[in-house]
Amino acid sequence: MKTLRFTTNINCGSCIRAVTPSLDAQVGVGNWKVNTQVDDKILEISDTELSASVVIETLDAVGFEAIEIAQ
Repeated sequence: MKTLRFTTNINCGSCIRAVTPSLDAQVGVGNWKVNTQVDDKILEISDTELSASVVIETLDAVGFEAIEIAQ
């Protein structure tokens, strides 16, 4: 398993509610979190075998952007 990190434009509680169904379905409930308190709005996905491109496509499908942070 690995941890993926992304900068996003998920910047508030409403945004988090909008992405929750898609992220829960892709990575599982409790396997992701977004820190909206930092400028880059960091999305962290833990315990996943997904590729970064799948996460980026998932967020794009619901109108949000994500850029992988190099590990």
